Amino acid sequence: MLGVVLLLVSSGVFAAPEVVITLKDHLFIPSKIQVPADKKIKLVIINQDPTPEEFDSFDLNREKVLFPGRRSIIYIGPLKPGEYHFFGEFNPNSAQGSVIAVAEGNDHVD
Repeated sequence: MLGVVLLLVSSGVFAAPEVVITLKDHLFIPSKIQVPADKKIKLVIINQDPTPEEFDSFDLNREKVLFPGRRSIIYIGPLKPGEYHFFGEFNPNSAQGSVIAVAEGNDHVD
C-alpha cells in the first residue's frame, strides 16, 4: 500500500495546480490570476527583469525575493473565495496584482 501512495505522489497525482506569472518591466503578467478556492496552488514566477524584486502579500502572508532571470516558486492556499492582493516591494507602484480564488461552480468573483 505504501508503494501505491509513493507512486501517486511521485507521479504528480497529488500535485498542486500550477499558475505561471511573469515579471517584466516591473509588471506582473498577468496581473490578475484566477485559482480554485480551497486548493493549494503553486505559483511559478519568472523574473525577466535585470533586477531583483520581492513578491510581497499581506493578504497571502507571503514574501519572497525574485532573483533576475530566475524562476521562483511560492505555494499559497488553500484560499477561501475572494481577492488577495500582492505587489513588488521594490516597485510597488507598478508591480501589482491579485489572486482571485473562485469557489467550484462559479466562473468568477466580482
